[in-house]
Amino acid sequence: MRQDVRDWFESHSYDGRRFDPGALLARKHQTRISVVLPALDEQDTVGEVVATLRAAVVERVPLVDEIVVVDSGSTDATRKVAARAGARVLTAAEVAPGLGHRRGKGEALWKSLFATCGDILVFVDADLTGFGPHFVTGLLGPLLTTPGVSLVKGFYDRPLATDNGVSPNGGGRVTELVARPLLNLYWPRLAGVVQPLAGEYAARRTLLERLPFPRGYGVEIALLIDLLDQVGLDGLAQVDLGLREHSHQSDQELAAMAASIQATALRRLRLTPSASSLTQFGRAEGVTRARTRAVELEERPPAISVPQYRHRPRPAVEASAPDAAAGALSRTSSAV
Repeated sequence: MRQDVRDWFESHSYDGRRFDPGALLARKHQTRISVVLPALDEQDTVGEVVATLRAAVVERVPLVDEIVVVDSGSTDATRKVAARAGARVLTAAEVAPGLGHRRGKGEALWKSLFATCGDILVFVDADLTGFGPHFVTGLLGPLLTTPGVSLVKGFYDRPLATDNGVSPNGGGRVTELVARPLLNLYWPRLAGVVQPLAGEYAARRTLLERLPFPRGYGVEIALLIDLLDQVGLDGLAQVDLGLREHSHQSDQELAAMAASIQATALRRLRLTPSASSLTQFGRAEGVTRARTRAVELEERPPAISVPQYRHRPRPAVEASAPDAAAGALSRTSSAV
């Protein structure tokens, strides 16, 4: 590891559990904070995540101003469960509808800029199990206590359950096989980032609104690389969140994710992919079959460049009273 990266790792890595919500509230001042959960068919987990956050950092300590679930088109009860737990629930398609709708996680995150009030946005995946409020307070900690920090990434243990048992750190396959080699080779200043693809991170709106958002799985690596260019290494920090448990995907699904991440990174090297598809092969009963699937290459432009964003009415801060959950449900009943 380069010495400058080692110095950054030692000075800009934090224990996410050390930040007390009450102490952070005292440092918040007039800063608005939005927690955004992008979701797609997460009815089994999103309710617990929302309810845990609402109890800890909205009702008990009013640190967070709003919890917003941006749904990408779930076919299960994700929206209804999230609303009952106390989130404000939107579908990505209904946010700034004049801009059209694309599927994808990055699209949901980009649309969240149009629909939230926060000066700081905290992104948390909706498929987490064993979730605790330190996922949010940990990410907010450096932003509220350390001058100059603009992006905070989470890192954690990622166990992988297999037929042979549980591999304690086997969950980050795309990170280890794709993202980390790319960053070490072409962006070596980011070699100290433990989880570059983490879906748990927080950043200042004034920076996020100036960056393009890949609409698919390339969004995390894009924001990391682009923010490095904007604020330098000292503007980035990372926090240890302990353990992250969530569902895992098949190797073929991960390969499609990897292709999108590679294409996003290569674009930042000014290299344009020659194709936008990935051919994969399966074999059954001695027969090999090919499957070709699209690789998402589209990127949404910086929000600040879009007139609908610049002229949007700023959403009001959500109420922190216990009856806010009922209000959230009534507001989203048409989307359920």
